[in-house]
Amino acid sequence: MPNPGLFMTAEWKWLAMANYAVDPSLLESLVPRGTELDSHDGHVYVSLIGFLFNRSRIYGIPIPLHQSFEEVNLRFYVRRGEKRGVVFIRELVPRYWVAAIARLGYNEKYSSVPMAHRIHTDPTSHTMGAEYAWGASKNRCSLRLTTGGESFIPAEGSISQFITEHYWGYAAQPNGSSKEYEIQHPQWHVRNAREVHVDGNMTHFYGEAFGEILKLPPDSAFLALGSAVKVYKGSRIG
Repeated sequence: MPNPGLFMTAEWKWLAMANYAVDPSLLESLVPRGTELDSHDGHVYVSLIGFLFNRSRIYGIPIPLHQSFEEVNLRFYVRRGEKRGVVFIRELVPRYWVAAIARLGYNEKYSSVPMAHRIHTDPTSHTMGAEYAWGASKNRCSLRLTTGGESFIPAEGSISQFITEHYWGYAAQPNGSSKEYEIQHPQWHVRNAREVHVDGNMTHFYGEAFGEILKLPPDSAFLALGSAVKVYKGSRIG
């Protein structure tokens, strides 16, 4: 019997994650009511993340032409008591109805733009890479990451554990409240990045302040292999 609280199921795969320590003042106005900024070793982070959305189902129903696509998001990290969650600054997908449903259901900051990706492996050198591109012409941007070595479960207290293990989403609502929703997935294996390149006109998509940050080398970067996920409808707080 379907779970009435379950909104979406999907697979999130090959998550390229570039993480930047930022001044908390940059994010304070974006923190949803009822939450506070989360930190790791005294630093708050924003993450630029590209990944593949596969086998997507809304309320158990596959949406034609909307089951497999890319997503790139810029997010930061909050907590509400013991719950650790993410807040999205901007989310980009190539499918109009995905963006429309997310805006309607969660008031998330989704837009639809042209996107492309490439996943590559080299068994000889034991490297793996992922590249995500979005936008067009002078506004085309890309995130490219190459890894080496074996995949592993992040160690307790590590930056990769902090980034990957926030299992709640929070979104500010037009009336000033917040929406809290659960995201379920197992621990992800990760591979550390050997090289990472973030290129393009980031200011066009993320504004001047975040655009300047994304010009800098990230403080950490890795590839999460991903898994099946469940996203729940959630409820209002605040």
